[in-house]
Amino acid sequence: MPLQQFTGAEEEADRRVTTLELFFDLVFVFTLTQLTVLLAHDLTFATAGRVALIFVVLFWMYGAYAYLTNQVPPDRPARRLLLLLGMGGFLVCALAVPRAFGDAAAGTVFGLGYLLVVLVHSALYTRSHGRDVIWYAIPNSAAALSITAAGPAEGIAAEGLWVLALVLQFVTPYISQYRPGRRDGRTPDDLRVQLGGIDAAHFVERHGLLLIVAFGESVIAIAIGIGIGDLPLTPGIFGGTFLALALAAALWWTYFVRDEHAAEAVFRRTAPPDRFRLAMNAFYYCFLPMLLGIAALAAGIKKVLGHLGEPLATAPTVALAGGVALFLAGETAFRAALKLAPLRFRAVTALLAVATVPVGLRHSGLAQLIALVVLVVAMLVVEHRSLPKAAHPESDSRAPDGDGSADGVPAAPSGRKGG
Repeated sequence: MPLQQFTGAEEEADRRVTTLELFFDLVFVFTLTQLTVLLAHDLTFATAGRVALIFVVLFWMYGAYAYLTNQVPPDRPARRLLLLLGMGGFLVCALAVPRAFGDAAAGTVFGLGYLLVVLVHSALYTRSHGRDVIWYAIPNSAAALSITAAGPAEGIAAEGLWVLALVLQFVTPYISQYRPGRRDGRTPDDLRVQLGGIDAAHFVERHGLLLIVAFGESVIAIAIGIGIGDLPLTPGIFGGTFLALALAAALWWTYFVRDEHAAEAVFRRTAPPDRFRLAMNAFYYCFLPMLLGIAALAAGIKKVLGHLGEPLATAPTVALAGGVALFLAGETAFRAALKLAPLRFRAVTALLAVATVPVGLRHSGLAQLIALVVLVVAMLVVEHRSLPKAAHPESDSRAPDGDGSADGVPAAPSGRKGG
């Protein structure tokens, strides 16, 4: 396709995330909550590794759907029905998550559900990329078949088939940028422009909503709601739940008060040939540790709430500290991918979060929760004070500097929300 067909992508009117897409996200996040429950039930490195494998595979196809609906809005009955069918595939995967490893039937069902997700995605994708869909459909389908074959397999063979699926997924973007154009004379630049036809407002908002739902479902519903269970509602329990909420809110603040708005502005000023790579780096590779961090944190909180006044075992204290560290590491990488500053405060706080492990081991879960809340809040305060006045969140859309920007990033149009 000619280059000029896509150069105006950034000029298109903003679209908002539809309720059907949000419905889709709620079903997808059920897979994350299932992984959180699985991790909380067996807080070991082996289970953590399997949780990471499952989630990386699932999040690849979530990202594919987020990109898909950015290109192919679900605004027609046929598209809506296919998207609902894709949701059904994710639901099948979620239900099979707890026994995806070690149970041949459940592992096979997971693989077949994932294959359905891939096939529905491929069918919808023909609406924007036509015959080029083959370069996505074949490796994605091969990955799904590899996972299905892993169901009845055992041990290293099963894990090897899962790793093969990951490899197939990771090479897909490179195939898509070079291979299709060889038949019709298109250059790699033409293909990258086509792939980069991303509506910035919709794409950033979609991933922000996913993050919010993940916090709500994993931390609030699973960790706090189910974690309390039948425990008596003592002042200590209320204090612990308040701290858990405060920690989740502080992590929310790190992304939504400045970074979401800034990310949209960066996408707007990025030329279409570079947008696809930027989307992959910022909203796939960087979001992986952020979402896995939420799951680990939620598993740790769920374990800690019943033992707030006691020294913790190694697993829950590592889950608490590791969850915060993973989220902040992902957030730091997210900023680096988008060339947002500063980075050092979040990188240092991620390391300091790991250093709270001895607090939980020697003192109590309550003490570790307090330490983590203090660390993240202190990071936000120091970071805020280090910014020039024009870069403060409250000035993003109301007091731009002389060139209409805040924090060195062009201000988003007034029709979009800020942080």
